[in-house]
Amino acid sequence: MLAMLTIFQFLLVSCGPETDTALLEVYQGPTSIGYDIDLVHSDSAIIRTNLKAKKQLEFGTGDIEFPEGIEISIFGRDGELTTTMRADRGYFIRKDNLYRGEGDVQVHNLEKNQKLSSEELFWDPNTKKIYTDKFVTIQEQETLINGTGMEADEGFNEYKLFKVTNSRMLLPGEGF
Repeated sequence: MLAMLTIFQFLLVSCGPETDTALLEVYQGPTSIGYDIDLVHSDSAIIRTNLKAKKQLEFGTGDIEFPEGIEISIFGRDGELTTTMRADRGYFIRKDNLYRGEGDVQVHNLEKNQKLSSEELFWDPNTKKIYTDKFVTIQEQETLINGTGMEADEGFNEYKLFKVTNSRMLLPGEGF
């Protein structure tokens, strides 16, 4: 009798309608989308940073993606614009409180007229550092310096290149 009951239960379970498991998968896409983002961070009524993006995708983890590019402006002690950063795509990783730019990444220190170009760059607002382990090109006045791996303060005032591959003087009309 027990064997027949077990067989009957097996037949009932195996003959049921098939369930589409795609309906049970956890949604991984954005939970909100924002357009024309203009985020200002201030301290003592003085603007310190300004983040701008055309489109922002926020995910359930708190991570944010800027698929159409990101621009970050950094201001000095008196509120003057000192440094700009831009990237073709941007990401904010919530658990690390870290921004990552990729694609054509540009940093410009307006005070020193220094420029940096790379394919990826990280900005840590907690430590106020920017860094990468990718290839970088830095233009200082009339000098062009190439290397792999770089660390700098967020204003790009002082930096360290880890593997300098070459440097040279710029020709007239050359530069970025």
